[in-house]
Amino acid sequence: MEQQPYNKTPEEEERFVEEQFNDLLEGYLASNHRKKVEIIKRAFSFAKEAHKGVRRRSGEPYILHPIAVAKIASQEIGLGSTSICAALLHDVVEDTEYTVDDIEQHFGKKVAQIVEGLTKISGGIFGDKASAQAENFRKLLLTMSEDIRVVLIKMADRLHNMRTLGSMAPNKQYKIAGETLYIYAPLAHRLGLFAIKTELEDLSFKYEHPGEYERISNLIRQSESGREMVYNDFASPILERLDAMGITYEAKARLKSVYSIWRKMDTKHIPFEEVYDLYAMRIIFDAPEGVSEKEMCYKIYVALTDLYRPHPDRTRDWIANPKANGYQALHVTLMGPDGNWIEVQIRSRRMDDIAEKGFAAHWKYKIGESEEEGELNVWLKTIKDILDDPTPNAIDFLDTLKLNLFSSEIVVFTPKGELLTLPAGATVLDVAFSLHSEIGVHCIAGKVNHKLVPLSHRLASGDQVEVLTSQSQGPKSEWLNFLATAKARTRLRKELRRVQQPFIDKGKEIFDTFLKENDIILNNSVMTKILGTYHVLSRDELFLKLGNGEISIDDYLNVNTSKGARSLVSRLFRLGFGGDKKNDDKSRSKATVTAGGNPGKINTKETYVLRFTDKESNFAFAECCRPIPGDEVMGFITDDGGVEVHALTCPRAQVLKASYGPRILATKWDEVAGKFLASIRIEGIDRHGILQELTRMISTALNIDIRRLNIEAEKEVFTCDLGVLVSSTADVNDLCRKVLKIQGVKRADRVR
Repeated sequence: MEQQPYNKTPEEEERFVEEQFNDLLEGYLASNHRKKVEIIKRAFSFAKEAHKGVRRRSGEPYILHPIAVAKIASQEIGLGSTSICAALLHDVVEDTEYTVDDIEQHFGKKVAQIVEGLTKISGGIFGDKASAQAENFRKLLLTMSEDIRVVLIKMADRLHNMRTLGSMAPNKQYKIAGETLYIYAPLAHRLGLFAIKTELEDLSFKYEHPGEYERISNLIRQSESGREMVYNDFASPILERLDAMGITYEAKARLKSVYSIWRKMDTKHIPFEEVYDLYAMRIIFDAPEGVSEKEMCYKIYVALTDLYRPHPDRTRDWIANPKANGYQALHVTLMGPDGNWIEVQIRSRRMDDIAEKGFAAHWKYKIGESEEEGELNVWLKTIKDILDDPTPNAIDFLDTLKLNLFSSEIVVFTPKGELLTLPAGATVLDVAFSLHSEIGVHCIAGKVNHKLVPLSHRLASGDQVEVLTSQSQGPKSEWLNFLATAKARTRLRKELRRVQQPFIDKGKEIFDTFLKENDIILNNSVMTKILGTYHVLSRDELFLKLGNGEISIDDYLNVNTSKGARSLVSRLFRLGFGGDKKNDDKSRSKATVTAGGNPGKINTKETYVLRFTDKESNFAFAECCRPIPGDEVMGFITDDGGVEVHALTCPRAQVLKASYGPRILATKWDEVAGKFLASIRIEGIDRHGILQELTRMISTALNIDIRRLNIEAEKEVFTCDLGVLVSSTADVNDLCRKVLKIQGVKRADRVR
């Protein structure tokens, strides 16, 4: 995992930098962009001089990073000279004495605007504080709506950082991999950058789960020859048919990425051998003159279905209805000669470019304000709707965005035949809000395919949806539980705030009066602790509960402190939530954590060992995932200075890594003496006496204590949920392996 040590002489280094830049230039000259070499050379010289003497953590000269980012922007995303210059200069304003005005003077207004946009969002999407995270992400999206090239270059920057992540400390790797998987990969997906999305996912997975990554990579290598044989048997008749039709085409097998294979194994609880759709076949054709791409796609589809039986529910026409990120193709899943289903993707050369390089490829084809770019503008308008929300909680803000970043899509129709593209899982209420805020807040029910349904009814592709409203209806906070679109959630929150504003104002008045009477001055850090104490996400929520009488700040202080308000404030300061940033960092460094059983200073750069001794320790296992020895784990420093231990696969851990990077600890298990509760699910064919066999094997043969058992049988099939005490994941794996040998048991897996 570690990068190779950097040890070049100054002369070798100079030659290497020139070679890398010449490689960038050669790639640019091979593209069909206008050849503006002179300005690129000037940008390189300018950046090289500005970063002179500066080195990356790996030891190499810093200028290699801007060159690599420019190369990705040019050769992997397909951008032109303006973007190459901006990529070469993207860290100059941030890291040197030069200003945006200097960039404009030397390279023109457009390059300067892109560099300024990149500087605004420097240091990644996320800062040290939650409010800063939301603000930085808002800046990213605002600059993205002004010039999409800003976010495309940012994506290239992140991809190079991920490719060189090996030189970072483990906790930094967790943080950067976590936010990449949580935000950057979905953003790449939404922009149609399929190749970059796949690589970002694989690299994140490689650093979060190195053991699993290596194991699956080895299994892929070992199964290569058998896979090739199966593919050739399947593809040969297809290639013969396409040749006979006189089509100019390219056919290739696209292997599933390591991350997507692991995701399928993890979510479906299946071994590698049962992931049958390891690859898909892709046919990329050149449409002959006078024949439309759409017509060619359907001709090839007919030829394929003459050869093999298509799956009735797995044909996807992304040509008639392109995805919101511009993706077009015709997907058909066919039964191969070995009895397994294989997906075939049919695309034109233009469709393939857009699928791999996203919206950047539109410039190559000079198609102007096409249908696909129109879809991008619709999405950016949705982003602007979310940005109109003045005070979102950072985590909530990112989650809302994620709803529209990485969702599968469905297409529904209004009674007048208007087509609406929505995320999978969208409800009648999502449709109401997508039409207009007023329709959303007054929605009482819907008619789907002429049948009356509730607001929470989830829609399927092809549904016809009519929204029913009433002026007596008003917005309800529980609606947030079943809305699937970011636009609807944002609009609903705005309406709820309007209704709740009088109570919020009253609560703020109560809070301010209390502070004044007790002569208390609170800063943001102390306020954050108070919000956590009351289990509310924002100041407005705190003020709302105070205003409508749900909570009382006087009652809290009377119950929880012996010396009143000043006691609370001083206690918060001791926990590291007071003072300016400098003092805050200093007080945090004095907080103690049991690392290896001994109290010591928390140092996020170290890897902490989870030891179990008689001494009091301040780490606790998160209830959301309940890790056990053998699971890959990470620590999260909580508000009170303790450490919460999560499994790396835990969804909550993903959010924490993306949002609170500086509070992540690299942790590992020590040799542990103790028992941990693990949940096991067993499924199989029911028969008389099978429960007795199961319990005897677990408690007697394996000597494992059962703490919970629930078994249900429906007709011929049974499901058994077990809670067992184990020492490590090795015990769980042994249990599952041996239980599978019992006649009738078809599946045994740990449930997280």
